[in-house]
Amino acid sequence: MSLIPRNSMFDFDHLFDRFRTPDLLSDKQKSSFTPRVEVREKAHQYLISAELPGIEKEDVEVTLENGVLCIQAESHQEDKEEKDGRIIRQERRYGKFVRTFNLGNGVKQEDIDAKFKNGILTLTVPKPEIKPDNSRKIDIH
Repeated sequence: MSLIPRNSMFDFDHLFDRFRTPDLLSDKQKSSFTPRVEVREKAHQYLISAELPGIEKEDVEVTLENGVLCIQAESHQEDKEEKDGRIIRQERRYGKFVRTFNLGNGVKQEDIDAKFKNGILTLTVPKPEIKPDNSRKIDIH
């Protein structure tokens, strides 16, 4: 099982995207964000926690397909009219994000437990059973 996120610094498909200036980014890329994720290993399971501040539980989707765990959500910007002033600086991020983790084929969707509380998504993923290697040395005559 490889728990290195696909959009980490080891994701060579998007390595050079990090060096582009903000002016060259598309509107879609400017509006996306990446939540902070913590992965802990325990004896029989992994705990994956993602910080999702300002996101409602209903806007979070977790899927498992072909051994790849996918966490995605969308944060919506409030469109409200300012009656007494204006926004001078806005540092909140809005948009859609996707984080993926390669779990391998030994994990089943029904075995993953997901909880969402106070803006933190916590996934409990069982470690897949490691099957003993059935290879045997062949004697050479």
